Amino acid sequence: MANVANAILSVNISRHALSIVLLIYLANSQDIVVFQPTFLVASGPTVTSYLLGNTSGVSLTLRKVSLSNTTGSIGSPSCVEEATRWTLATEQIGKTALRLTLRFNQSLRLCTENDTTGDCCSKPLCVLETLQVSACVGSTPQASLLIQASLYAQLFPTNAGSDNQTVIPNQVYQPLGVCPCDLTHRVCDVRCCCDEDCSSADLKLVASHCLPGPFGGQVSPAPEYQCSVQSSENTPDWFPFLCVHSPPENSPYLGLFYQGNTVSSIPGPSFQRPMLKAPVPVYVQGSPIVTLNGQFFTIPQMLFGQCLKMAPVAFLKDFSVECVSLLLSCPTGAPLQTQLTDLSTEVKNGNGGVVVVNVTDVVIPDVSVFVSESSVVNAISERLECPNVTVALDYKFFWTGNGITGITLTRTVGTITSNQSVMLTARYSAAFLNREFRPESNSGNPGYQVGKPVIAGVVENGTEVIQRRIMNIWKSVHDGLCSTAQKKMVIFGENSTSGCLLPVSRHDLTQCNLLREKVTNLQETLIAATYVAKRGNPDFTSLMDWVNISYATLNSSAAMGKVTSACDGVPSHQHIQVWTLITGQIGGIPQREIHALEVNYSRTTWTLECGGGDISSCQDPDTPQLFSITSSVTFIDIPVNTGPPKSRFQINFTEYDCNRNDVCWPELAFPFTRYFTGEPYSQSLAKGMVLVGMFIAASILGTPWRQIRQAWHNAAL
Repeated sequence: MANVANAILSVNISRHALSIVLLIYLANSQDIVVFQPTFLVASGPTVTSYLLGNTSGVSLTLRKVSLSNTTGSIGSPSCVEEATRWTLATEQIGKTALRLTLRFNQSLRLCTENDTTGDCCSKPLCVLETLQVSACVGSTPQASLLIQASLYAQLFPTNAGSDNQTVIPNQVYQPLGVCPCDLTHRVCDVRCCCDEDCSSADLKLVASHCLPGPFGGQVSPAPEYQCSVQSSENTPDWFPFLCVHSPPENSPYLGLFYQGNTVSSIPGPSFQRPMLKAPVPVYVQGSPIVTLNGQFFTIPQMLFGQCLKMAPVAFLKDFSVECVSLLLSCPTGAPLQTQLTDLSTEVKNGNGGVVVVNVTDVVIPDVSVFVSESSVVNAISERLECPNVTVALDYKFFWTGNGITGITLTRTVGTITSNQSVMLTARYSAAFLNREFRPESNSGNPGYQVGKPVIAGVVENGTEVIQRRIMNIWKSVHDGLCSTAQKKMVIFGENSTSGCLLPVSRHDLTQCNLLREKVTNLQETLIAATYVAKRGNPDFTSLMDWVNISYATLNSSAAMGKVTSACDGVPSHQHIQVWTLITGQIGGIPQREIHALEVNYSRTTWTLECGGGDISSCQDPDTPQLFSITSSVTFIDIPVNTGPPKSRFQINFTEYDCNRNDVCWPELAFPFTRYFTGEPYSQSLAKGMVLVGMFIAASILGTPWRQIRQAWHNAAL
């Protein structure tokens, strides 16, 4: 039967672009190759897979494998080629990917009785085998791909169909026909059981799936109210007087197919997929930004601890990352070497228009903030002299509603000069600004949320509005020196300790006042505020939402008198103590507030260490030693007061406390006390009263009460 065949499924391997790029990056970083995916189930004659990694010098072999009868598993990969019924074709995609395509080189038609060519299938299940593709370097396998193939033979119609379409005549005055679903000439139409072109074998296949109703040729007989339907059997009494005379031309089914005009058929294929235009992206929070050519707009970002050079940018998702690269030679490609034409990208704005990235260059003469020396000193043979290296890309996206109104990029470039290999820390950021204004985010609503920054503030001169500030602690990077150290925000609920190293020489220790002032200034730069917000969404115009920061200085160490190469009272450690309190709950979530904040400075004595083999710092007044400057933050929870304090009697007397005593005496008064919780109190009380009533009745009617009455009667006489 035409148009009836087993469907042949093709394997379409698709993975998210981000995961493929990540696998390529990891494979290249370890100089290995991997198949993606590593296992396929093929139900069609074509299979596609990818080989990712360093594919140079890699050869592919194909063989047929089977399960071992002893171990029950497939053996190890082999680099020996075997003859199969499949052909393997490869296509290089870039430098790090290879596309593999396997095609079945035999016909899938079912063999006839007199077929001797061999290019056919002897049974409906034509192919059932397991294939193994091995990626080899020389004679050593590096990776393998398993393919489970299960192919069925195709069933073709006995007579080839034609593209001729049956032209339906004007149906104004003539009936449609005895088989309206017979639409194709000399071809058996699917599910049209009244089609005369269908054989008996074809009709058996769709016997239970015939088209119902008049369209399938199942026209109901004339209704019983027609006068032409006269029968002596089962004729009602009203039939001769109330029957209806209607000619067959007035068939009620004619209107199901006739629309008033004749539509002429247009030659060509019956089914054509219309050409679809690319949809206009409507940006929502988290959706990727799309360029004019339909690609994702990418900026280097961090993913699973790795720096991904081409990561899609999500709408309204700010980020700031640092990517560290080892430079053994001058970079030649993006993102460290960028061109203006590549950065001026055309991006879809989400409203049917296009915005162009506006690039501004900033040239810095000193790149020491971004560069540090590497321990790999013998990795290069000549001096590094790399001009115009891109060390920072800072994007700003201006948006309104669900669209982008503008994009600006500040590219920071500089020249790297070194006699050895260096570690370059490039910075990339993206900030979304609404109408050129970027409001500061809150840290809770209303209470602080754990993991959000602590909000500090200071009152500017001449104003009553509190200006927002950030509390910081040290964040050492590169060599750990305070001159290159950065700062990280104090996060609510996160205890932390960090520091940096300050080089101090013997000459500096002879000027202790200047040294103390220098260390004090370094510590004070961490907290440039006088107030801290009680809650995560403070009012910057009301001091009721703020708490004064208390600064306290601990006692210095004992004076050392006149000691050379030593200074006492150096504020080397700064400690922030934050007292928090749970003030209530909103929707079952505890609301935390800051009750008080105190900053302490611990003073120590700095003395040069002259022991050991290195005594140059004690002899040379300009040779420095490294001293640590630390900062820490501790959050202390204030317990919630659940009620008035207990008396000594309540604390010590536990005889009648059922929670702290194995014997609970109040339970003996069951059911008149509420200590028993085995059943509702009302039921236990009712049962207890019934028992008391029965006891009283038994006492009155029993022998003791009768003796009491008799004794009372004898005494009365």
